Amino acid sequence: MLKDEVRTNTYKNAIYQNAHLFKDKVVLDVGCGTGILSMFAVKAGAKHVIGVDMSTIIEKAREIVEVNGMSDKITLIQGKMEEITLPVDKVDIIVSEWMGYFLLYESMLDTVLWARDRYLAPGGLIFPDKAHIYMAAIEDGDYKDEKIGFWNNVYGFNYTPMQKVALAEPLVDTVELKAVVTKPCLTYSIDLYTVKVEDLSFSAPFTFEIERNDYIHAFISWFDVEFSACHKPLKFSTGPHAKYTHWKQTVFYITDYLIVNKGETIQGRISSKPTEKNPRDLDVRVEYAFDAADPTRSKGEALEYKMC
Repeated sequence: MLKDEVRTNTYKNAIYQNAHLFKDKVVLDVGCGTGILSMFAVKAGAKHVIGVDMSTIIEKAREIVEVNGMSDKITLIQGKMEEITLPVDKVDIIVSEWMGYFLLYESMLDTVLWARDRYLAPGGLIFPDKAHIYMAAIEDGDYKDEKIGFWNNVYGFNYTPMQKVALAEPLVDTVELKAVVTKPCLTYSIDLYTVKVEDLSFSAPFTFEIERNDYIHAFISWFDVEFSACHKPLKFSTGPHAKYTHWKQTVFYITDYLIVNKGETIQGRISSKPTEKNPRDLDVRVEYAFDAADPTRSKGEALEYKMC
């Protein structure tokens, strides 16, 4: 998080520019890591901050908090949020950097929601409190050939059975804006004040509007995050149009490619749910249908992906 300027500065600005919301408040930092959000909150005037993290990194966090003279203001607890007991009954604000790739892969959102239900006081605030998943379609022939086509000939042998494995693994990578062929489509939104854990399994339709004559080799996803409790709402995006973040974009390659013309549309549905083995891994299904003006270009399929 520390080296990702987009996300760290947005959190910093959301807290510092709203010191009136943090002044004399008790704050819970879920998944506190090295304690940067906890220290932001103290500097903004929080009465006390409780940071919780399962990792042994919290030992370093204690040292960092001490050398910054905040040990009397920050209590750090190592353990699983759902299994520990906080030294307070309620907190006024929850801060957390919970987002994962594709927003929900390896995310801590279920833990944040548990903390919300157990500890957040009535009228309490959550930073950030809204998130949105967007999708679009891209031209990516060269990279697809490198990733998928590689298996056609491996040192003189046919390895095509591995292509299905490669296709089923979404790629997390930086997509150039010029590769995007369609308008972005909002597919899924979360309000952290009201969302339930069961809502994190979702199925949502999408429509891609083609903006130029081109080819389509993959669909991509990214997310935006909002701090709407701020006096002046703040947000950041992880999309191809925005400044780089470590989340990059998630790429879902399709089996073949589509030949598309400006003005045409692709209809589809994306579904996501936690895997049975690990709730922080995801099973993702993408279905799409492209009905072209020229029927010879029309295609559709249903694809299964695993993020694990």
